Amino acid sequence: MVDEFLTDRDQEEALRNWWRENWTWILGGIVLGLALLGGWQYWKIHSADQAAAAANLYEEFRGALERNELDAANRSLGTLVADHEDSPYTQHGRLLLAKKHVDAGKFDEALPLLRAVVDTSKDDELAWVARTRVARLLIQQGKHDEALSLLNPEKAGAFAAQVREIRGDAQVAKGNPEAARAEYAAALTANISGAERMIDRNLIEMKLQDVGGDKQAAEPATEPASAQGQP
Repeated sequence: MVDEFLTDRDQEEALRNWWRENWTWILGGIVLGLALLGGWQYWKIHSADQAAAAANLYEEFRGALERNELDAANRSLGTLVADHEDSPYTQHGRLLLAKKHVDAGKFDEALPLLRAVVDTSKDDELAWVARTRVARLLIQQGKHDEALSLLNPEKAGAFAAQVREIRGDAQVAKGNPEAARAEYAAALTANISGAERMIDRNLIEMKLQDVGGDKQAAEPATEPASAQGQP
């Protein structure tokens, strides 16, 4: 009994000593944990508030654009850019305003907006949408070589077929029918998931024939019926 009592006291004393030596570290860890939890909660609330503010500004921008109030639209977009540069609403706003300028024939005003999307968008698909629109405007302005240098089909992914078509248009504008035939044929044979929804095959076939190409030769290869279903 005495041995057991002494053992318990020894354990209690060891626990007290351990606590005296480590209590600052323990409390520090608790405080740090609470601070991290509070910071995480703050970040989530702040992010939600920022997203809501960007959404409200975007709606103001769209309303002004629909009413053709370009000064108000530019102010709203300017605030979006200044306060929410990384927001998708900012990039979509740039695309909408650029389209408004293009419809009005103001290519020089549309290009900086589209280039900003190309340079700053974290969404690769959105950046390629803007890139193809920049290229089309450059062709309209007679800057064919600049348009060609902007569009690398090897890096275009699902946009490869569309990029090939635009490159073909640039070659036609330059007076290079042979190069245009190669681009249009490549657009028709592009075998990339999602490419079909981005191009009008009938239109590209017409373009190919206009430059002396054969649309049948550009048809994607298909397996013979006898080979289908075989491993």
